[in-house]
Amino acid sequence: MPKFLILRFSSIGDIILTTPVTRCLKNQVPDAEVHFATKKSYKTLVENNPHIDKYFLLENSDNELIKKLKAEKYDYVIDLHHNIRTLKIKWKLGVKSFSFDKLNLEKWLLVNLKIWKLPDIHIVDRYLTTVESFGVKNDNQGLDYFIPEKDEFHIVGLDKSISENYAVYAIGGQHATKKLPLNKMAQLCKSIKMPIVLVGGPEDFEKGEELILKLRNSFWPGAVINLCGKCNLNQSASIVKNAAVVYTHDTGMMHVASALKKKVISIWGNTVPEFGMYPYATDYEVIENKNLSCRPCSKIGFDKCPKRHFKCMEELVF
Repeated sequence: MPKFLILRFSSIGDIILTTPVTRCLKNQVPDAEVHFATKKSYKTLVENNPHIDKYFLLENSDNELIKKLKAEKYDYVIDLHHNIRTLKIKWKLGVKSFSFDKLNLEKWLLVNLKIWKLPDIHIVDRYLTTVESFGVKNDNQGLDYFIPEKDEFHIVGLDKSISENYAVYAIGGQHATKKLPLNKMAQLCKSIKMPIVLVGGPEDFEKGEELILKLRNSFWPGAVINLCGKCNLNQSASIVKNAAVVYTHDTGMMHVASALKKKVISIWGNTVPEFGMYPYATDYEVIENKNLSCRPCSKIGFDKCPKRHFKCMEELVF
């Protein structure tokens, strides 16, 4: 029975993007035992996955985690994070490991010199190359997200203005340059011809309230309800699952929507889909400003536009 440890410590979207590896490994390698290590804050993403036999959570220190992992006596480590922490873990475990190529040089060339050397390959397929020597192939089933029954969230009836035909707008984003400014959020909402449910974390609640106030002040007749910070991740995913369409920035909820096979309208600012993390195996559209020489300006994002004009978002038309 081959025993595998998969490493991916963050973040929401990146962990969801590893789900084809866990599924294909579990289903295609005879008697495979698949374990997963991640941060405690992402427990939700692994605890309900039937393709993961056991998971470990990084809580206090790397050494505490490594001690637990060494006791498992793994045959192989599949490193889907490939950073200093995972290098230390692999060295301490001392077993054969496989790591995915982060393409850091190619990304640096694109961000800093605007030299396009990135291969046209999604990160999911780069993840899957780490297990191809075991005969594992892409089953083309897309991403996985498993919602426990206790977190199923039925939004119809919660608000009389929301019917079964509603849109979700995930207004969050790890960095400001990945998110539409408020005026553009309002323009987007005005272009959506159905009720809208706003989802995001507690940090997005105030922005959601500002957006609703701005729409009311413009006499917009549509219905928008703000559930940012009012639902846990699984409940937000349940809201997404039952939506007609999902509008989202380049953020984790985009990959949640992809896993649930929703129509995704993805909105891109300082990052670009060519980094390989666009919606996977689902119907999607990309909204981006392709007429800027400064874009992409980062592979992750900034607190504010380094050029101070934020044209990548401000010039979008909805």
